[in-house]
Amino acid sequence: MKFGISTFITDQSIRPVPLGRALEDRGFDSLFIAEHSHIPAGRETPYPGGGELPDMYYRTLDPFVALSAIATVTERLLVGTGIALVNQRDPIHTAKEVASLDLISGGRAVFGVGVGWNREEMANHGTDPATRGRLVTERLRAMRELWTKEQAQFHGEFVDFDPVYAWPKPVQQPHPPIYVGGGSGAFPRVAELGDAWLANSLPPEELGPMIQDLRDLAGRQVPVTVYAVPDKPEVIERYAQLNVERVLFYLPSDPEPAALTHLDRFAEVAARFG
Repeated sequence: MKFGISTFITDQSIRPVPLGRALEDRGFDSLFIAEHSHIPAGRETPYPGGGELPDMYYRTLDPFVALSAIATVTERLLVGTGIALVNQRDPIHTAKEVASLDLISGGRAVFGVGVGWNREEMANHGTDPATRGRLVTERLRAMRELWTKEQAQFHGEFVDFDPVYAWPKPVQQPHPPIYVGGGSGAFPRVAELGDAWLANSLPPEELGPMIQDLRDLAGRQVPVTVYAVPDKPEVIERYAQLNVERVLFYLPSDPEPAALTHLDRFAEVAARFG
């Protein structure tokens, strides 16, 4: 089982370059960072975690800028979005950003995607919350065409363009792995378009049956990465028994000294699993 880190990189947290170096020095295999383009001041959508929306949601850096900086100072670390809000993103621009990151990193990009939860945020991008799932699926299909065809075209309900040239093409073939985030409602998208499932923080006893349901639907052994797992060896051992591919520790958006202390603790726990 592999160990990675998930976090919100903000203007108040550890900077991308020292974070990337610290992760690789400590042997972590991957970094997945969150995205929010903005937070509407008049937000009415309740925070899924309950209570007030944490401060880091307001302050996230652009994920592709931050990950590109990290890619230039690392050699092995996978650099991923966790998650990119595809429902709020132009697919042609996003396909170029993902492919550019894959090129800059030498084929280490991971495209973690989701449909989002903040209805006011997505509405400011012109997205109808009621159709965001179909929109994300279609944009992912369009991006795969842009990555894999010399002349790509797409004609759908939400995305429509005649033949175009779009470079760079990704280093990874046919494209960087797509990690689909979400709960069981995302399983059809995982089955059709996903190279892996990026599962929410779920206890092992709930996650196990869901993994089986997903694999039954997909007809294949879908790799699973679990977001924000507790740093408790006895819990991690239960994830290992489920044969998940990777677990992600959640790094608070702290300044560098505190962030490094957290990473040291996570690395110590991961080392127990060899």
